Amino acid sequence: MQGHNAPIERIVILGGGSAGWMAAAALANGSQGSCKITLIESEEIGTIGVGEATIPPVRHFNARLGIDEATFLRETSGTFKLGIEFINWTREGHAYFHPFGQYGAEFDDLPFYQYWIREKVAGRAGPPDEFSMAWAVAKAGRFEHPSKDRRQIQSTFDYAYHFDAGLYAKYLRGYSEARGVSRVEGRVVSATQDPATGFIRSVALSDGRTFEGDLFIDCTGFFGFLIEKTLQTGYEDWSHWLPCNRAVAAPCKSDQPLHPYTKSTAKAAGWQWRIPLQHRVGNGYVYCSSFLSAEDAEAELRRSLDNEPLAEPRHIHFVTGRRKKFWNKNCVAIGLSAGFMEPLESTSLHLIQYGILRLLALFPDKQMSPLLIDEYNALTAAEYERIRDFLILHYKATERRSDEFWRYCATMEIPDRLQYKIDHFRSHGIIVSDERELFSNPSWIAVLIGQGIIPERAPALSGLRKDVPVAERMAQIRAAMTEAVAAMPGHRDFLNAYSRSDLQ
Repeated sequence: MQGHNAPIERIVILGGGSAGWMAAAALANGSQGSCKITLIESEEIGTIGVGEATIPPVRHFNARLGIDEATFLRETSGTFKLGIEFINWTREGHAYFHPFGQYGAEFDDLPFYQYWIREKVAGRAGPPDEFSMAWAVAKAGRFEHPSKDRRQIQSTFDYAYHFDAGLYAKYLRGYSEARGVSRVEGRVVSATQDPATGFIRSVALSDGRTFEGDLFIDCTGFFGFLIEKTLQTGYEDWSHWLPCNRAVAAPCKSDQPLHPYTKSTAKAAGWQWRIPLQHRVGNGYVYCSSFLSAEDAEAELRRSLDNEPLAEPRHIHFVTGRRKKFWNKNCVAIGLSAGFMEPLESTSLHLIQYGILRLLALFPDKQMSPLLIDEYNALTAAEYERIRDFLILHYKATERRSDEFWRYCATMEIPDRLQYKIDHFRSHGIIVSDERELFSNPSWIAVLIGQGIIPERAPALSGLRKDVPVAERMAQIRAAMTEAVAAMPGHRDFLNAYSRSDLQ
């Protein structure tokens, strides 16, 4: 039995990659040298590393660690990301943009989007993309940091990054080792548990070395060496809602303009990503093996690349879902060992980030209080489920019927909470959401409207405020956007001056 309130002294992290080194960096920074942190990884095993596109909260993670943005981008060959363009999702030949930031600018007590819906229902408005500053900047191939002056239209967009996940892990390794983290090269083959509590006490490597710990972080990917193989936690399978279970990925050289956004293009049995870095383009086809073979998926990916691949395509198998517990006894699963949701909305690194930050917020002593564990698991499960529902929306709301895969998606049953949200928006133009939602109103509007769910009526209050000069204000917003974009530098020009990578 552990001593009451005895502090954690030894943390063992199994696995490197983004998850392992993000955990090591944050724990080293948070504990300020009070814990001995050991990270065990094997060069033989390698990492998945498909997550090269992010969402804005990653900036806060880097800032918390004191990482300078320009240095980070230079070291990871990173670029800026203003959102995602979804091509052919609603139907062939159609596209819409999911922006970072808001639509329009507020000019009245009612939210801008409610006035836009009023105008749309009345047949007086085009797509919401026309009022997205992020899309105006993105499609022009420009970039500069948002203004901090809330009176300016340049303050209405946000941004994230595209970067090389392997280079990010390498950078964080240097950061972590400079703060006392010990890296051990080796392959873990077994773990020992306390016979009374079931807590993990040590792990053994193939060469016979053993490492004891008070808290273990499982970053061993889909395999889940500790969370599943050792503790047999169990897995909740969501593939009936998110049926894609394979991906094939390959980088290629780019000679095209450096777009400050991700592209997601719907295909016959899934979708393809395009992620531009300073020195290459990341590409991948996420698909369902019930509707497409691995050979045909690879052939389709190769046909759609900008240039010849820089490496042989890698095939990845996964099952969308999550562990039944993310924190079990004295083991916390982070990253792919905790669960997997395809990178459709670039949430992989976000889930790593908040898994770590949540652990720091609920950091235990050696006793591993069940109250802390239960709260961690409840908060993390809710976050996974909210993100899951947002991803399901992309597949469910589609007019595509020419492919068997899309016919399945269009007719499948969906979670009750998601259906409730869709019904509210379709009937009344109202977004109903949990205040803890990762994806806020603009994100839901982008996908709901973008994929053809148009409200039957505008929010009622917007129809009563007849004296508000809506058309005039909207025209002023569009004019301000056009003027602001014209004054911005090109994306590559900005990067070359700010954080040019040596890999270019």
